[in-house]
Amino acid sequence: MNQISHLDGGREETEKLLNEYIEYLMANSDSGHPAWNLEVIRSGKENKWNYIDGCMIRGILSLYEMTEDEKYLGFADDFMGGFVMEDGSIRTYDVEEKNLDNINPAKNLFMLYDCTGKEKYLKAIKNVRSQIDMMPRTQAGNFWHKNIYPNQVWLDGLYMAQPFYLEYEKRFGDSHKAMDVYEQICNVEKLMRDKETGLYYHGYDETRSMYWADKETGCSPNFWLRAEGWFIMSLVDVLEIMMDMDMRSQFRHLKSMLTDLTEALLKYQDESGLWYQLIALPDVPGNYLETSGSALISAAILKGVRLGLLPERYKSIGQKAFYGIVDKRLSKGEDGNPRVTGICLVAGLGGEKRRDGSVAYYLSEPVVENDAKGVGPLFLAYTEMLR
Repeated sequence: MNQISHLDGGREETEKLLNEYIEYLMANSDSGHPAWNLEVIRSGKENKWNYIDGCMIRGILSLYEMTEDEKYLGFADDFMGGFVMEDGSIRTYDVEEKNLDNINPAKNLFMLYDCTGKEKYLKAIKNVRSQIDMMPRTQAGNFWHKNIYPNQVWLDGLYMAQPFYLEYEKRFGDSHKAMDVYEQICNVEKLMRDKETGLYYHGYDETRSMYWADKETGCSPNFWLRAEGWFIMSLVDVLEIMMDMDMRSQFRHLKSMLTDLTEALLKYQDESGLWYQLIALPDVPGNYLETSGSALISAAILKGVRLGLLPERYKSIGQKAFYGIVDKRLSKGEDGNPRVTGICLVAGLGGEKRRDGSVAYYLSEPVVENDAKGVGPLFLAYTEMLR
């Protein structure tokens, strides 16, 4: 069995605990019952195709890339294979739901197809790709985040859908569709970026009709950490795919967006290495240093430096965030099993709970441990540290 090792600085206890944690999660998870998906565990229902598992399997496949240990590929194949049928249909997935979140797990199918040669994965990729052609759009051209959120763009959705969309077009499609990916990201820069802070608002309503939307800008009122993390990760992942495509001017523009956002985020990094749940309001009572968004930013910066998308000087920022998480959030629980704490369970806009994007709202959502929205990004940051 290959052991993952050799972190910068040689923190052996960290490596040992993370390796133990990975083994624990894999040993206690299958496609119907993932040990990391707290929302499913709390509901008591069987698992469905979802973006959270997509994050986790992405981390597992990154470990396979690093170590070439077949146990990681085998686990990912078994897990995703529990959803993907031989005809390419996906258990519990409905194209007609028109939900960008549901595209995220399909990113893993490209690597699974490449590594296993199983035709069902290729058929499933094409099945998910058909959703993109059905997605309703804003007048500016962006996908609605979900069919149930008309005329709305959320930062989360850029991460969920655009890397899959671009990877598909790179392999099977045409340059016109690749430009669609680029233009949707540019629209987000134009409509959702705050010039003063350089940060991006969580959501945007083109009609300005939602109770959370600013009547002039259409944007939600605050900067939510995990949304910033999803977005910076989407930029890095899209740029990685674009590196050997004939899109040089578009590549340069997205690269400058990545640098600008990284610079903006640096201003708000806490001494601990983490960032606050409400990133620009560190002094607000009840605000807290949040794990999942910090891990996403760490992974994105480290990957950006490795790929030459960001200057080498940013590497220490990503490392500081990673070690901040493992020092302050990774430990052993009373049951003796490893745990990661300080993870915001979920946050959104609108819906039945009248999520208004206010400070009070973001600070009211449950803070949990061992949820894949934090664990998956931590594994991604870990593999970048190892590289």
